[in-house]
Amino acid sequence: MLTCPLCSSQSVGAFHQDKRRAYFRCLDCALIFADPEALLPPDDEKAVYDQHENNPEDQGYRRFLNRLAAPLIERLGPAPLSGLDFGCGPGPTLSVMLEEMGYNMAIYDLYFANEPAVLEQQYDFVTCTEAIEHFYTPAKEWGQLTGMVKPGGWLGLMTKLAIDADAFAQWHYKNDPTHVSFFSRETFRYLAKRDGLEVEFVGNDVILLRKTQ
Repeated sequence: MLTCPLCSSQSVGAFHQDKRRAYFRCLDCALIFADPEALLPPDDEKAVYDQHENNPEDQGYRRFLNRLAAPLIERLGPAPLSGLDFGCGPGPTLSVMLEEMGYNMAIYDLYFANEPAVLEQQYDFVTCTEAIEHFYTPAKEWGQLTGMVKPGGWLGLMTKLAIDADAFAQWHYKNDPTHVSFFSRETFRYLAKRDGLEVEFVGNDVILLRKTQ
């Protein structure tokens, strides 16, 4: 029997099927997730990430990341504060942007900056841009993200949000074979209520959560 990889519920139903794989939806937390049997092995997953060419010199990429950075900075207050960019990829950029603003930044990425020691600390804020949809074991990574935020601190996320079955069927976002966990506003509201967080949605793909406990 399938269980939800985010909340461990056994209330899981079939949601969508395409040429590549099947997708399921948790009836409790509303996470949509790809068939576990279709997940890429690590070497194949990394090969996809190796094709990414993001870097701090790319002004277009900076503008994209600023959709998260700008509203987050408004809520953080003045530097210096400590932050971690989780899932920074092969060309860390958001951390560079925040360092330029005076924040003290650490980075972590399973494939490109695998320094587990940074996961043992707490930070005033943690960011995770276009990475949460890649989580094979989202319960584990979600616990890591929230556990690293100090009480009163912020978790800033960027990911495209699932809407409904009709939109999902036409959604290009699901076609990336490394995109395996699809969150919605309903999912984030569930997590916020469960984990003592305040949640705010900024635009279509930025989620800001404040740790209240």
